[in-house]
Parts: sequence; C-alpha cells; structure tokens
Amino acid sequence: MARILAFSGSSRKDSFNQKLVTLAAKAAEQAGASVTLINLGDYPMPIYNQDLQNEQGFPAEALAFKTLLLEHDGLLIASPEYNSAFSPLLKNAIDWASRASEPNEPPLSAYRGKTAAIMSCAPGALGGLRGLSFLRMLLQNIGVMVVPNQRAIGFAGAAFDEQGQLKDSEQQKAIIRLTEELVQTVDKLVSR
Repeated sequence: MARILAFSGSSRKDSFNQKLVTLAAKAAEQAGASVTLINLGDYPMPIYNQDLQNEQGFPAEALAFKTLLLEHDGLLIASPEYNSAFSPLLKNAIDWASRASEPNEPPLSAYRGKTAAIMSCAPGALGGLRGLSFLRMLLQNIGVMVVPNQRAIGFAGAAFDEQGQLKDSEQQKAIIRLTEELVQTVDKLVSR
C-alpha cells in the first residue's frame, strides 16, 4: 500500500491550498493509499541557516517533518504562488528536511526515491501555474520523481463549495485522476 504524505505550502487560515490538498488526500485514500495529511503551520521552523544548525542542531519541528518524509513513499503537495514561485514556508520546510540530521546520513535521504504529485490553487486565472514549474524543478533536483500531470485551479475564492469540494466537476475529476496517478505510480515503484 502506498504511503502518501499530503501538505500544502500555506499555513493561512482557510487556505485554498490546504483545502485542495485535503480534497486530494481523500481521493488518494479512496485510491487505496495510506495518507497522512498535515499542515506545515503545525511545524514552525526558523529560516534555515547552517550556523544555526551547527550551533543548536535540528529544531524539533524540522526533525518531525523530516521524519514524516522518511516514513512515506509519496508526496501530495498543493502550493500557493508567491510572485511566480512557491511559498517561502514550503521552501524553508524542504530546505530543513534536505539537511543531514544524523552523522554519515546520505545526502537528501528524505527525498531520494520519493514520488510526488503537485497542484496549486490561486485567486488569479492561472491558478498558481507559474509556481508549479519552479516547484517541479526543485523537487526533481533533490531526487523526487514528479508525475507528469499537475493541476492549477484559478479563481480560488469561488472554486470550493461549503463541503470543501470543487464546484467545477471537471476540476474535481482532474484532481482525482492526478492523485490516482500518484498512488498507481508509487504502488508500482515500491514493493512491499
């Protein structure tokens, strides 16, 4: 069974991207995966600084997030777009977890061999699409295989109903297909 960690790059109250990743996490569970849904706001980390790591070690929250990454095979990530890129919150969490926390730990151990599906939701017409290009590039550079498909949902303020579903049934189906693609890919790559 695929083990998927789902999170967004936003800790904002009523975050569109947290709603989106919650919807995707449910779809992944329905596709047969074991899913852990988290909010990065529950893992407050200082801005990564190697001097801080050398002097004080790994912050507990950064180590907890990294441990979750190590325990899962796949990632579902919904990222807001900040000035055509992904959020500083997401980048900082990725950076902390990329660092060795144990002596002789292989580089990027929290990411190597993982598979991810990426999506975004934003108020503009493009739905955060520009930020996904940078997120895909970053993830691939640290050893994560990103499934070919992705989804960006525009006009986020009007995209969700009161139950947290997407009002546009085609967008809803696209998110379900994307999560099924992730689960199927992880199942094929990870033998248990």
